[in-house]
Amino acid sequence: MEKSLEQIASLCKRRGFIFPSSEIYGGLNGFWDYGPMGSELKRNIRDAWWHFMVQWRDDVVGLDATIIMNPRIWEASGHVGGFADPMVDCKDCKKRHRADQLCEEQGLKLVQDGKGWKLPEGCKCTACGSKNLTEPRSFNLMFKTYVGPVEDDSSVAYLRPETAQAIFAQFLNIVPTSRKAVPFGVAQSGKSFRNEINPRNYTFRSREFEQMELEFFIRPDEAVELLCGHVATLADGPDLSGEPQDDWGWEVWHKYWVEQRLKWYRLAGLPQEDLHLYWQTKEELAHYARACVDIEYAFPFGVQELEGIAARSDFDLTQHQKHSGKSMEVMDDRLRLACATKSPEEKDAFRAKVVADWTARGKDPAAANAFVDGLFAGRYVPHVIEPSAGTDRLALALLCNAYDEEKLVDSKGKEDIRYVLRFSPALAPVKVAVLPLVKNKPELREKARDLYKKLQRKWKCAWDETGAIGRRYRRQDEIGTPFCVTVDFDTMGEGDDPALKDTVTLRFRDSMEQVRIPISELVAKIDAAIEL
Repeated sequence: MEKSLEQIASLCKRRGFIFPSSEIYGGLNGFWDYGPMGSELKRNIRDAWWHFMVQWRDDVVGLDATIIMNPRIWEASGHVGGFADPMVDCKDCKKRHRADQLCEEQGLKLVQDGKGWKLPEGCKCTACGSKNLTEPRSFNLMFKTYVGPVEDDSSVAYLRPETAQAIFAQFLNIVPTSRKAVPFGVAQSGKSFRNEINPRNYTFRSREFEQMELEFFIRPDEAVELLCGHVATLADGPDLSGEPQDDWGWEVWHKYWVEQRLKWYRLAGLPQEDLHLYWQTKEELAHYARACVDIEYAFPFGVQELEGIAARSDFDLTQHQKHSGKSMEVMDDRLRLACATKSPEEKDAFRAKVVADWTARGKDPAAANAFVDGLFAGRYVPHVIEPSAGTDRLALALLCNAYDEEKLVDSKGKEDIRYVLRFSPALAPVKVAVLPLVKNKPELREKARDLYKKLQRKWKCAWDETGAIGRRYRRQDEIGTPFCVTVDFDTMGEGDDPALKDTVTLRFRDSMEQVRIPISELVAKIDAAIEL
């Protein structure tokens, strides 16, 4: 079925998934609150990501860092000087636009040269049609604040625009305390803030949002060559479905994480046909990046990015090494021991090869020699692969994918529409609803309540005893509850068949099928279906 953002937003408001922030005061553009159902959905997303990226792996640990950090971190990372978007204003209607988005909507391309951005010929305001636009100007996206009682330049700080930099800033503490050796990763999820010029597409582009990021540290290819005698590339056809190998170069590691992230999105319930990979062109890459792939999803408003997986070289740790004065090198004992077995001739040949390669790429030969000296001693600054996902964007993608309107016809020929969210059971906000058939029979209600309390200790459950049973089913369909359990007279042993005592009706959301099952088998049945 064709889905619109308006339909999905209406259901989200009606069923407690997403509300406009500060709504009773007219709201605040670019900010959203997650209600009872939405907060459960986001928590499930975070937990599922953490299980897959951290808990189920031996080579990843976690971090939970502060939102406000020393502002020198953002100077080192380049955010203070270069984290900006181009902004234009319409001189007639006063509408403000992000210049690159304005051009994109009209099939044009924003021009950038050494002097800044230029609007292409024909670009106009999409609000009023006027071509009377200002020249694009840089707009820094970071929210500024102050730490302490005095608001002056010495107390300026920023709300973090990403979670990644804290991982690099804490690298020297994480390495010894985690007892991990390269290759290994550090994961973090949490709030980030960007003062977007033009928030749009519901929660897709917001000013306050949540990220789930991994910084996976790997050996430089030169270290891999010294250790293994060669560097595996994608041309070698490595098995990316198995365990990572010591001889993998950055190219293989990058593709490995692309495949891992695609696998997770499919497990989360997003269909393969709606997931797209966009490989950024050389012109689009950041100056330090070797490659970057965007995993995109087909939203109702177009194919847009869910996650970027970037090969960031050693840029981040090197920047913090430069600005902090603290060495970000690691000691790789396996590399040191391997180099100790090399002959002088082998070392000279390796050095010549590295220096020639660096020189060909316009890099300082002296720096190349210092780098090789470090490698021979087992020291280097790790490179990094960064899968960076948006929690809110994924929540919106899951809502869009799950939303369905199903036309039903009853036995009398009357048509009705069933609204349903077909979430993966593992991510559904409520896993099980327990429904007593009637609420005016104390023994039956108590039996149902006892079952509800038992299931509630294992999963997020719903209790609903109001209205006809069919209407209660529909309410659960609208919030995506995969299983409904009805306690009735047969459960109490008061029906026509005494053998049905201590059984319940288990109803499946997607098929609406109902089966009779012993209470003793209920937990195992549901548990098997909920695993991600």
